Amino acid sequence: MRSEMRRGPMLLSMLAFTVSGLTGCAGGPPIAATRAACSSLLPNEWRSGVPGAPLPEGNTVGDWIAFGDAQTAQLDKANGRTADAIGIVGRCEARDRAAVETVRPKFLGLF
Repeated sequence: MRSEMRRGPMLLSMLAFTVSGLTGCAGGPPIAATRAACSSLLPNEWRSGVPGAPLPEGNTVGDWIAFGDAQTAQLDKANGRTADAIGIVGRCEARDRAAVETVRPKFLGLF
């Protein structure tokens, strides 16, 4: 005669092993990371934008050439701010992502 385990105790033992294995995944402390901290690194003056160059008072070609040069300088400044802001926020997000990854507990050292 072959002995068989009853279904009730067998299911309970399977459940106990499964739950004990899952506590390693969900047993770590919650990780709270601030999401808006990166934008606070940008200077407040940048919120107002870059003003355009003042229009020339005279009506000579030289005045308009000087205006065009000044306006191009203002555009270069605005484009530089945009590139700087994207770089600052990108590096800040990468730093935060790396910090969360190093703190997050790994299950069996793999996940």
